[in-house]
Amino acid sequence: MSKRDYYEVLGVQKGVDEKELKKAYRRIAMKFHPDRNPDDPQADEKFKEATEAYEVLSDSQKRAAYDQYGHAGVDQQGGAGGFGDGANFSDIFGDVFGDIFGGGRSGRRSGPRRGSDLAYTLELDLEEAVKGTTVKINVPRMAHCKTCDGSGAKKGSTPVNCNTCGGVGQVRMQQGFFSVQQTCPTCRGKGKTITDPCNSCHGQGLVEETRNLSVKVPSGVDTGDRIRLSGEGEAGPDGGPSGDLFVQVMVRDHKIFQRDGKHLYCEVPISFADAALGGELEVPTLDGRVKLKIPAETQTGKLFRLRGKGVTPVRGGSVGDLMCRVVVETPVNLSKRQRELLEEFQATLHEGGKKQSPQKDGWFEGVKNFFDDMKI
Repeated sequence: MSKRDYYEVLGVQKGVDEKELKKAYRRIAMKFHPDRNPDDPQADEKFKEATEAYEVLSDSQKRAAYDQYGHAGVDQQGGAGGFGDGANFSDIFGDVFGDIFGGGRSGRRSGPRRGSDLAYTLELDLEEAVKGTTVKINVPRMAHCKTCDGSGAKKGSTPVNCNTCGGVGQVRMQQGFFSVQQTCPTCRGKGKTITDPCNSCHGQGLVEETRNLSVKVPSGVDTGDRIRLSGEGEAGPDGGPSGDLFVQVMVRDHKIFQRDGKHLYCEVPISFADAALGGELEVPTLDGRVKLKIPAETQTGKLFRLRGKGVTPVRGGSVGDLMCRVVVETPVNLSKRQRELLEEFQATLHEGGKKQSPQKDGWFEGVKNFFDDMKI
């Protein structure tokens, strides 16, 4: 049976660098590793195929031969199917997965691990986000047990070396002709076991607590911004350092304003008379009311810009503007006299041949031309 192209097997292009090649192999090997798919023979074959491809393409001489002659160029070197020229599979696998299986080829376990990062969603009003504020939050997290100082061992005792791995944290497993290092199942890679566990944390070294924190929110934040609180995440196992807490900002919808970056938008309803005759209105801003002059013959949808009444960006830059969109409101609940006056007004609109409804006249002219074109 013919073999697949090695580049196709790993899902990479010719000329791929070593870093991307390793990343591609790692992704495929993790997916089809026999330990993860014990009852799937196809996964085992795909795992071997990917490993064979990586063994060839990660060697500059073998890759050059493969690029020039294809599979024939490496088969004659013993490189395909047998990891030829003395290549050791455990070296290949350990080089790519060293950080997962205990720190590479040395087989030595690393020190205490860092704790997990945490995320917290903080909801803010628009005014709080624009002007900045300080908020108190309660965050549940895992912290080091104070009774045993995070060791997990009862006070007066200490963890001892694991009998299974001898304190290394890894054991070597044989799978056919493969020999790989795996995390010790007894101590789970710690290299230590606890014979007399702490009563407070039951040997875990960690206990759950609720942390009360004060979060300073800078002015100008927006939905999607994150505030990082260093060391306020979960404590690391075996006395390791704590992770970080990321406070994710979410700004609530506002009744009046909509935000788009550093600019604010709002709709301002005006009467038919104000739109036709012009006038002056009071409009709200986040700093208070301001006067807005409406010129005569203003059409609905007209945007008025109030400079400097928007948001100061959290990362610096010029202050945004407030954009006021006027909406001409049709009067309702008309009295008899009001209706009569409007009818009189309507009757005078086309006197003298002046176009007093330019949008309406233009729209009907466009409709007429549309139907005329259809008749051609």
